[in-house]
Amino acid sequence: MSLTLRTISREQHLAFIQSQPAASHCQVPAWADVKTEWRSENLGWFDKSGELVGAGLVLYRQLPKIKRYLAYLPEGPVINWYAPNLDEWLQPMLAHLKQQGAFSVKMGPPVVIRRWDSTAIKAGIQDPDVKRLKDVEATHIEPRAFEVADRLRKMGWQQGEDGGAGFGDVQPRYVFQVPLANRSLDDVLKGFNQLWRRNIKKAEKAGVEVVQGGYEDLAEWQRLYEITAVRDHFRPRPLSYFQRMWTVLNNEDPNRMRLYFARHNGVNLSAATMLVVGGHVWYSYGASDNIGREVRPSNAMQWRMLRDAYAMGATVYDLRGISDSLDETDHLFGLIQFKVGTGGEAVEYVGEWDFPLNKLLHKALDIYMSRR
Repeated sequence: MSLTLRTISREQHLAFIQSQPAASHCQVPAWADVKTEWRSENLGWFDKSGELVGAGLVLYRQLPKIKRYLAYLPEGPVINWYAPNLDEWLQPMLAHLKQQGAFSVKMGPPVVIRRWDSTAIKAGIQDPDVKRLKDVEATHIEPRAFEVADRLRKMGWQQGEDGGAGFGDVQPRYVFQVPLANRSLDDVLKGFNQLWRRNIKKAEKAGVEVVQGGYEDLAEWQRLYEITAVRDHFRPRPLSYFQRMWTVLNNEDPNRMRLYFARHNGVNLSAATMLVVGGHVWYSYGASDNIGREVRPSNAMQWRMLRDAYAMGATVYDLRGISDSLDETDHLFGLIQFKVGTGGEAVEYVGEWDFPLNKLLHKALDIYMSRR
């Protein structure tokens, strides 16, 4: 199969994404408008008959002072990763990016390597000898993913030093997902642990209502998000970021981004943003006040979002990143503990891979990044 690669229009790119069962929200054309500090390009792979068979959103970040770029394909490109001729897909891409002035390429193949169901994770948490997810036997292993990793290594692609433990990659290597395909909602709820089910009931009894918001409610979202940032010690994104995200994503597809609030007695206690691409739905950002926790607004909100995802025909509800730490003393442990209550599964991707087109500049960037 001989493939040609060329720049495509956003319309072509979007049509291709819409023809797929799912793709990452980081690979839709409008994501480029969210990431304004990067230059972007839409790439398309065509087969012999001229049909578009793959697409990728490339983000270019310029190096300070020189006209050389880091080319980044977050959670992409959207190609046939299991093709035996993987180099026929990736070589033309590398050649093209080099021509565009890239000194290094970073990509995140959307290829799952292992899955752990909640029973396996809970057993791991209870075992004092287990500190990391990889110490627990996976419930499902995808042998083809190991072949993909082998092929990439043979082609000269490299993986980060830490092998993607925790948040070493730009995009999370480990995520938590609730599978929805071929399950009834009742079945999904039964999968929740007792605490989650109790909290959902508690919120219902207390009269917590979950509502959808619009663009005009983003300032209220920001209020809750900034309270969360202070509490959890992270630097919040500005309101303008979420306004831009809302505008550009929903211009591309009116159902791409949603906003939810859980309120009690007319007061908003927690909020979340949701992203939708095909059958894949993400809980992307979450926020909550320091008050009203006893009425369990976050559990109520997740359950409503999950039901809405189900009603849309989603195959997976994705709670995004987790750390691979199962150590209760780790500050990131709370994340997996909260998410595992949904009865879903921890999912490990093959992680992000780098190809240094200019070894010297790539090394310089590495040193610069490690010092930040």
